[in-house]
Amino acid sequence: MNGDDVALMRIGAPGSSASVTTEAAGSKAAHLWQMARLGLDVPPAFVVPTTLCAAINTNDEDALERLRRSLQSGISWLEQITGRHLGDNRKPLLVSVRSGAARSMPGMLATVLNVGLNDETVHGLIRISGNPRLAWDSYRRLVQGYAEVVEGVRGDVFGQCLSDMMRREEIANEAELDPEALERLTADFLDVADRSGGRRLPENPIEQLVAAARAVYRSWESPRAREYRRLNGLEGLAGTAVTVQTMVFGNSGGSSGSGVAFSRNPATGANEPYVDFLFDAQGEDVVSGRRIPGNVARLAARLPKAAKLLEDGVRRLDRAFGDAQDVEFTIEDGKLYFLQTRAAKRTPRAALRIAVDLVHDSVIDAKEALARLADIDLTNLAITRFADILSPIATAIPASPGVVNGRVAFDCERVKERAARGEPTILLRSDISTEDIEGLALAAGILTARGGRTAHAAVVARQLGKVCLVGCRSLVLDEGRREATIGKETICEGDWLSLDGNSGEIALGEHAVITERPPELAEVDRWHAQTMYAPA
Repeated sequence: MNGDDVALMRIGAPGSSASVTTEAAGSKAAHLWQMARLGLDVPPAFVVPTTLCAAINTNDEDALERLRRSLQSGISWLEQITGRHLGDNRKPLLVSVRSGAARSMPGMLATVLNVGLNDETVHGLIRISGNPRLAWDSYRRLVQGYAEVVEGVRGDVFGQCLSDMMRREEIANEAELDPEALERLTADFLDVADRSGGRRLPENPIEQLVAAARAVYRSWESPRAREYRRLNGLEGLAGTAVTVQTMVFGNSGGSSGSGVAFSRNPATGANEPYVDFLFDAQGEDVVSGRRIPGNVARLAARLPKAAKLLEDGVRRLDRAFGDAQDVEFTIEDGKLYFLQTRAAKRTPRAALRIAVDLVHDSVIDAKEALARLADIDLTNLAITRFADILSPIATAIPASPGVVNGRVAFDCERVKERAARGEPTILLRSDISTEDIEGLALAAGILTARGGRTAHAAVVARQLGKVCLVGCRSLVLDEGRREATIGKETICEGDWLSLDGNSGEIALGEHAVITERPPELAEVDRWHAQTMYAPA
């Protein structure tokens, strides 16, 4: 490598780059650039390219110095266009540090939010926002995110600390914590990070930024990222880029929030919006699966203008990219910002219906549709339903359709053991992390107590074609005793359970399954015939 500075790519403001390529900037940043060119509101950002990833991960000193210079140059540009400054105690600039490979890898790589906060700048955020709760909530999130992503501290230690605080405050939900409690929680989180073997969050924002960027590059070699690339044939990718973006705050009150919107239903392929949204939340709250989000109707009831702009923007992206889109967004004090779009991960059944609909709408031709379906085994593609009416013990939110019978397992190791014996399993968890990618790939079905349809684990389950139900409020797990209760029923490991991913119903035992051929396959057969007999 030579000593030249890295060529930064700038997005979403005057002085933005003339072009941004997927190979250099990753698909996330390249699509941000395209969204900005479509006129959608995108927070300004800059990108450090994929070409540094391998060298950073071998601790190349020249690459590390080039990374530092590039980050400082990019921050200077953001400061110029925003009028805010990193580390300033009156008008602080705060940024997110995000990953992005040339191919989307949902939930597999690292992100750090709210970079730039410290004991001084938190008061600057209070000054410019007039919102102490926002400032302390964002600061405690940075402390936790930095400790987990940069220092490798386990997230459950922070979860226990939060639970202890909620118990002392006698509240049921972290959203009820007032600013004073969040200030104390931030101090507790700092102590937890120290006691758990990680270094304390640096006060210097540039040190925070450099460490976060290195951690994002390092996440490329994490076990879950390597396993995802293996499962999806992506071993040839060069690495991840690092996108540094001006923060917008979905956690700034009742007129704010974060969500994920699909332009088409990724489970069935229906041409209808599919939205999960949480008020007063940051994006990780939605995609982590730790909370159960609301839908677009709830958003529209409170913020009708933002909901309409979201629907219009998602439709524009669907048309512009000629494919179903998965869009992440944040609303700050009623204003909508688009943070990401990518081709939606979908079930094989949805892929078939979307391809046929796009041909009908003259968006793509039959040849392109066949190319998009080439990796799907259409001969085994089926619509499944139970032969009998179930007697459900509970219901949950359908995240991936179909029906399945399987023996219950409570962790990925048991899933792997049963899969090795050829036994179908249903993985039961409170929520599922993308760390569970190997278990997700081997399980026949997934059931969670928390989470929404757009959580990263649900997205991966759909892509893998697994029946998945989420947000089962009556599911309570006792991992120590290796059993669960669903409604009034006690479920032990190895018991048979049935999931209906079409209706959301959960039933005991095994049930006969009916398999039907999707009607769209007849049209695909005609395309193949036309291609076969077309003149050379």
